Amino acid sequence: RNSAKVVAPLGCLVSRQKHTLPDLPYDYGALEPHINAEIMQLHHSKHHATYVNNLNVAEEKYKEALAKGDVTAQVSLQPAIKFNGGGHINHTIFWTNLSPNGGGEPKGELMEAIKRDFGSFANFKEKLTAVSVGVQGSGWGWLGYNKEQGRLQIAACANQDPLQGTTGLIPLLGIDVWEHAYYLQYKNVRPDYLKAIWNVINWENVSSRYASCKK
Repeated sequence: RNSAKVVAPLGCLVSRQKHTLPDLPYDYGALEPHINAEIMQLHHSKHHATYVNNLNVAEEKYKEALAKGDVTAQVSLQPAIKFNGGGHINHTIFWTNLSPNGGGEPKGELMEAIKRDFGSFANFKEKLTAVSVGVQGSGWGWLGYNKEQGRLQIAACANQDPLQGTTGLIPLLGIDVWEHAYYLQYKNVRPDYLKAIWNVINWENVSSRYASCKK
């Protein structure tokens, strides 16, 4: 009996639930005219879904490599896990950072922190926009929280590198500057997309993330 009690939880550790594509908290066309429905549908149902599917495949292969003790295979799978895992993490945050009722400026503690760390909301907006415009190729612009220093910080990440996993900053607001996030509407003019996206930033979500990471 005692041995049976031990085996059950070990079996739970070996089994793993597959990652799934999260539902959007709004319709594909809800962010128009700033981000059109066609972009949102392709971005969510195709691009994000591909990251989820590829992450599940990579993790399954990694589990097999672990079971075999095949360290070479484990190492070779890590880039795929980082890329697709990062894509899943980043987009899951991104969808909640946006809202048809977004825009304007944050309030309360988040606004006070922005003023403290960047001088003003206008300065913060300008800096995050500049960092996002300046990403070479594909990547993300981020507002993160530096827990050790107790302050907000702006950073850019290449490709789908996840903010916390690569910089240690806790992600609050992410701006996707991969071309698939804007090309169908804004062509190659990334600054126009970045100007528009501020109209749909969900400051309630960003503020909630800030409050949570300070606990």
